[in-house]
Amino acid sequence: MTKIELYDTTLRDGMQGEGMSLSAHEKVRVAHALDELGIDVIEAGFPSSNPKELELFELLARERFRHAQVAAFGMTRRRDVAAPDDPALQILADCFAPVCTLVGKTWSLHLDKVVKVDRAENLRMISESIAFLVGAGKRVIYDAEHFFDGFHEDREYALACLRAAAQAGADTVTCCDTNGGTLPGEIAEAMTVVVRELGPTGTRIGIHCHDDAGCAVANTLAAVDAGATHVQGTQNGYGERCGNANLTTLIPNLQLKAGYACVSAEQLHALTASSHFFDELLNFTPNPNQPYVGRNAFAHKGGMHVAGVSADPSTFEHIDPSVVGNDRAVLVSELSGKGTIHARAAEVGIELDDAAAARLIERVKEREHEGYHYEAADGSFELLMRRESGEYTPLFTLESWRVTAEKRADGRVETEATIKLWVDGERYLFTAEGNGPVSALDRALRGALARVYPELDTIKLVNFKVRILDGAKASDAITRVLLDSSDGEREWGAIGVSDNVIEASWEALVDSLELGMQAGRRPSRADGARAAS
Repeated sequence: MTKIELYDTTLRDGMQGEGMSLSAHEKVRVAHALDELGIDVIEAGFPSSNPKELELFELLARERFRHAQVAAFGMTRRRDVAAPDDPALQILADCFAPVCTLVGKTWSLHLDKVVKVDRAENLRMISESIAFLVGAGKRVIYDAEHFFDGFHEDREYALACLRAAAQAGADTVTCCDTNGGTLPGEIAEAMTVVVRELGPTGTRIGIHCHDDAGCAVANTLAAVDAGATHVQGTQNGYGERCGNANLTTLIPNLQLKAGYACVSAEQLHALTASSHFFDELLNFTPNPNQPYVGRNAFAHKGGMHVAGVSADPSTFEHIDPSVVGNDRAVLVSELSGKGTIHARAAEVGIELDDAAAARLIERVKEREHEGYHYEAADGSFELLMRRESGEYTPLFTLESWRVTAEKRADGRVETEATIKLWVDGERYLFTAEGNGPVSALDRALRGALARVYPELDTIKLVNFKVRILDGAKASDAITRVLLDSSDGEREWGAIGVSDNVIEASWEALVDSLELGMQAGRRPSRADGARAAS
């Protein structure tokens, strides 16, 4: 099985993407996570290019990695300056990193308008810079910038740049689709020529793609199919403009689909968790539709699909989700069939016969027509199932609630909620203030129920979303409210729909608390007492 060398440039190329910002210590955490994932080479950036990079390289010099090597990034020598006299190259030579990646020009457009050197001098810049670092004991990877644009314009000169790098001692030459506009067929054609020309020399051939045409992953696979064995990319496709080739997608594609060796089975199983770790560290919301690792990557909604997966997962899943550490999800909607309902019921230990499942399907269709959306409200859907099965126990019987909001002359706004309800034949009344109607209702409801259900204190509201379903009706539009709650171990969603936003919020709030208190999910009274204390 051919081994593919994985080269991650998240800490350098990836950091050029919008919103990307990490401290030096956070970058060290990323480096260790990449090492645990099985990445072979971690490109850390330009040593000493700025104070943060200086601090990063000082920190990395003291770290130990089980598998990965650290690469320092730089450029070929400046024009008319000898390689040993170029300060940037000397910094690379003195750096602790055993690998140095040099980027150089390949395309005449850049030679003429950017670096302004003739072609012969550019070849000398490539070869002399690489030879200097090889002489300093470094493994050198040469990144041929804009290689495919150069190959399209002047094939022989683009290949001459690669030959100059290989002859000077570069361990790996990487063909870069820097503008990201090349298509897979063009990549395959060019890489076939490169492998034929340089393969016999023993030089490793690499590929580095950007995603401006949406083809970075496909282009990388085409290059590997043509003979490249060194793959560059970033986690989750981070990078400038449209991003870089997404290693989170490439790794399972290469290993599970194309039969190459990339990482161990244990490391592949950690792929989903690693992807989410990087997003969370960067304060990004994980892309739910990302292949392999997204929340929706193995989510099934259509009734026929759910029935097929229930019979044999391979009918609608291209791999077992557990291989990459992900989970199968069965989404409930108006498209659901009985298979979906039975699957969801089994997940939470509810028994439904076919008649009950059929009734529930019709109920879901009716409610989704009204504006409910049970994909995002698993808690409310579980309550529907419990009601249909007879396993539902209401927390209370409502008599009434009232919410008032008052804006004072000093600018302060005060909101107050009063709730009257019955539990086991006893009437409870409670009034509470909050920083808004939902907050006030939540506090009043918990206050009214506190004597009966002290364990409610363990259930916390963690998210609140409001959506207008028909903006054309302006203030008379139907409102959908989604609440997420947690008991410290699990999270669930609840939904409310009404033309009154407070009523919709109340409905979602009650569902959220009732779900957390249902038999089999209810926290212990001891837990509630500890929380109250």
